[in-house]
This record gives sequence, C-alpha cells and structure tokens, in this order.
Amino acid sequence: MLIDPVRKATSIPALVLSLVIYAVSALPAAAITLLRDAGIEHGLAQLAMPVLRAAGLNASRVRVLVVDDSKFNAFVIDSQTIFLNYGLILKARNAAMLQAVIAHEAAHISNGHIARRMGNFQNARTLAGLGTALAVIAAASGAGEAAAGIALGTSTSAQRIFLKHTRAEESSADNSAASYMRRAGVPLRGLVQLHEAFVGQEMLSVGRQDPYMQSHPLSRDRVRAAKDYVAAHKDVTLPDPNTEYWFARVRGKLSAFTRSPKWTMQRSGQEAAQDVRLMRQAVAYHRLNNLAAARNAINGALAIRPEDAYYYDLKGQIEMENRRWAAALTAYEKAQELAPRESLIRGGYGRALLVNGQSKAGLEALEKARSREFRDVRLLRDLSIAYAKAGQNGMAALATAERYALEGQLGDAGLHARRAIAQLPTGSAAWQRAEDVLIASERYRKGKKKR
Repeated sequence: MLIDPVRKATSIPALVLSLVIYAVSALPAAAITLLRDAGIEHGLAQLAMPVLRAAGLNASRVRVLVVDDSKFNAFVIDSQTIFLNYGLILKARNAAMLQAVIAHEAAHISNGHIARRMGNFQNARTLAGLGTALAVIAAASGAGEAAAGIALGTSTSAQRIFLKHTRAEESSADNSAASYMRRAGVPLRGLVQLHEAFVGQEMLSVGRQDPYMQSHPLSRDRVRAAKDYVAAHKDVTLPDPNTEYWFARVRGKLSAFTRSPKWTMQRSGQEAAQDVRLMRQAVAYHRLNNLAAARNAINGALAIRPEDAYYYDLKGQIEMENRRWAAALTAYEKAQELAPRESLIRGGYGRALLVNGQSKAGLEALEKARSREFRDVRLLRDLSIAYAKAGQNGMAALATAERYALEGQLGDAGLHARRAIAQLPTGSAAWQRAEDVLIASERYRKGKKKR
C-alpha cells in the first residue's frame, strides 16, 4: 500500500502516492498526495453513501479520497470530492464520528459554500498564483470539475485563507450535518464526539492546533449545540453492522500500511471480523517480507469472503511486489471480474498483463482504467510504457506529460507535451490534451519569470 523506502525500493504498491497538486507562481512550492486504494475507497463509499443521499447528493458521483497526511483534517474544494487525511480516519473512534465528518463536508457542498469561496478565491490577490495550478489539473484531467483541485495541504497563509470557513458557514454545516445523519440513520453522538475532540484547541497557538481547527473554527458553543440537537431528537440510533464492518476494514488496512508490522500484529486480534484480522496480518507479514505467511493470511480472508474483489486486489499486490508475475495476474484477473467498474483494480490488472508479456491486452485494460480515472499517476506511468511498447510514441509522450503535470513537474510536463504534439494528429482529442498541458506549462514558466 505505502511505499517502504527501506525494505523494498522496487515496490509496486496498491496504495500509492497518486496525485500531487502543486502551488505555483505567487506561493512557495507545496503539494499534497493522495493515497489510492480500491478497497479503502470502496469502504469509504459505503460509509458515505447514506449521508450523501440524505444531503441530496449523488452518492455515485461524490467520491471520498484519502490524503497522505497524518494530521486530523478534512476538506472539500469542489462538488465532486471530499478529502480526508488518513490521520483523521485513524483517529476517529467509531464509524459515526467519521460519518459526521463526511456529513459536515457534504453540507458545505449542498449549502453552496464552495461556490462562494471559489468566487472569493478568484478575487483574492493572495491566492492569484493558484490559477496556474487550476489550469494544470484541468489540462491533465480533461475535465473542468477537476480544475478545482487547488494547492491543498500547504501551511501558507494563502491556503488557510482559502480553506477556512466562516463561523456562519460552520454553524450552517453543523445543522445540516446533524439533519443528514438523523435522516440517514447514523448515530448523532458521532457529531458530538467530533466536536469534543477539539475542545480546548482555541487556547493553543496556531502552530499547535490541528489543521481541522484552523479551517473549521470550533467553539464550545458548537459542542453544546450538537448536544442540544441530540437531546431534542432523543437519539437512540444503534450502529449499523455493515457500516461498522467497513469502518473497521478501512482503518485496519490504513493502519497496517502506515504503522509498524509489530504494532499491527499486536492489535489485529482485537478485530471483531476474522477476515479483517487476517487482512491486517497479511499486510504485516508482507511488509516483513514473509511471503508464505502473507499468502496464508490473505487466503484465509478469501476463504471467508470468496467473492471479495478487494481481497483479491490485495493478493495481487502481494504477489506483484514479490515478483510472482503469474500469480499476480491470476489474482488481479479475478479481482477485475468481480469488480469490473473499479478503475484502480483494472489498472492493476493491466499492469500485471504488461509484466506477463501481454502488452496488447495490458494496454487495452489500462486505457479502460484511464477513461474513468485521471488522478492515478501510477496508471499514467504504466500507460506510457504500454504505448511505447505498442509503437504509439505520441500517446506515450502524452501520458508522460500528464503524469508530470499531476506531479507538479511542469517543466518536464511541457517538454513531453511538445513531443506529443509533434507526433499526434493535429486537432485530435489527444493532441488537444497535450496542448492543454503545454499551455499550463508555459503559464507556469512565465509566472516564475515575473517573481
């Protein structure tokens, strides 16, 4: 899942550093990365679905993605994505508390706060330099919505200005979140627990406050308001077993990849679900380079849930990172059969086909994955290799240009975009994508000269 720089320099993880959003021109260099994993994102979708539906949002369109940051924070920057730091997920004590965060962020979308903040953003001198970052993401994704992926995760004053909600917005979001949770059948005490986690933060210096506190100004009044809401509605809602299962599974996999194997082995026995316990052990053994034990554990999880695509996806990762190419292909093939619409799984399948010498089939699988997923840097890297093997050098250059753009390496992105433009049919969709990347690269270069 996460790259382990000490143990395996050749690791091909399923949870990767997938998207980098780069702040340029008027701001210091800063970036964030997303942790991409099909199983974790599916689990978060299960948690988010009832809340998003209660908020009047399309649960199949609004995605919940994980940011590679151990701090307690969450945010939204467009109407299609809710970002959660992995540290927030690990620190949430139960599913309701995590769903409260999702409900709160969904409220910012439903209540129109993003549109107002985008308007303020466009007019703020302190944030003017982020225009290039917007252009880069739009060019790389080929979609206007993606352009809202703005230089997040920075510690600059500009970033804080953009992410910070007003107290009026927070109060509105709190009220809406409570309403969504009640209609969705989510225990309202999760919202109270969320606010209680930050009591006393106002007394700390800004440098010691959690980022969530800085972007979501909290107060004891809000804790009292949440408690009053719970009391008024006599909330006695019980946790949903399916929700609790996916919460445990998401947290279990994240912790297994972000904490030491020893820590995981000591605590995996606390899992109520045996398959989650075995999954965590599989990850721990894998990180300890014990392939036999890792296989036994993941096969044990599959014996309990034989139709679970996400366990097959993990098995494929384990085999791939141990250079067992044929076994990896078998696992990924089964995973994509069980979850044909999961782009990250299909990308893994395409990767396995490539390393097994099936270049044509691998390219086809990767292209299908790319048609549904623009944030996966690893997928773009694999695509460039597959295109090169197929003799499609223009497309290989385009995939490389888009990958560099997403990584924030705009100079390199422009170089490869020029190569792509020179080789692709003029005016074609691919040619236009390359031109968009080149334009973004040129804006970045001019912005640097003006500083």
